[in-house]
Amino acid sequence: MNIISQTTAFGGMQGVFTHESDACKCDMTFAVFVPPKAIKEPCPVVWYLSGLTCTHANVMEKGEYRRMAAELGLIVVCPDTSPRGNDVPDELTNWQMGQGAGFYLDATERPWSENYQTYTYITEELPAYVSQHFRMDMSRQGIFGHSMGGHGAMTIALRNPDRFKSCSAFAPIVEPSTADWSAPAFEKYLGSDRATWRKYDACALVSDGARFPEFLIDQGKADGFLESGLRPWLFEEAVKDTDIKLTLRLHERYDHSYYFISTFMDDHLKWHAERLA
Repeated sequence: MNIISQTTAFGGMQGVFTHESDACKCDMTFAVFVPPKAIKEPCPVVWYLSGLTCTHANVMEKGEYRRMAAELGLIVVCPDTSPRGNDVPDELTNWQMGQGAGFYLDATERPWSENYQTYTYITEELPAYVSQHFRMDMSRQGIFGHSMGGHGAMTIALRNPDRFKSCSAFAPIVEPSTADWSAPAFEKYLGSDRATWRKYDACALVSDGARFPEFLIDQGKADGFLESGLRPWLFEEAVKDTDIKLTLRLHERYDHSYYFISTFMDDHLKWHAERLA
């Protein structure tokens, strides 16, 4: 593991690291905040997945999670959103595809399938790797994210209910297979057979029988992507006749930015801490 930076914050450690990924076949970057409590004992882990065009740095620099994570004794891991590098396929003029837009899936179509194995990276390789280097209680894991990362968090939780004990999302893409800004990427990554897309679609997973105890979703009503890409009411409809509990909070005047995320970050960390206690 290569150390990019380490600094003290709220008595804990905020670090940025890189390592060679077998799944993505390139060097991957991730950030970790370790609370002071981890000096004495293993702490629960919360995974934060970022949105389109983002890296690990967006939430690390603007998410304002460290004070509450230190208080609650939570380790926060922030992976990158995609593989990166000169040899990694990309669409330079398309922010919804390629580097910065991995959609937390395992691509099956070339040239993307060589590197874009981000579902396997997030669910298998990175957890196994970081648990060797930090004092983590891997029996207590939660996951959350923003936008594309909210989609990733919800689908990963639905597919791995035995691993994760909590899940929340800021402005998630709840049905990416029909959303304007994700369906074209799904076709390039996964091919034209939409049946294969369903395991990366929260609404479709629920329809197909996947279950997770409960979700917290916060959504700004002034979000410019609300109608065309996010549409949380679709997930509300999907879980209506199931035993899945949904807390959906719609907020006047809030948009899609990190001003919105940082406003409700404490609420989400407390949500996870209660369920990881």
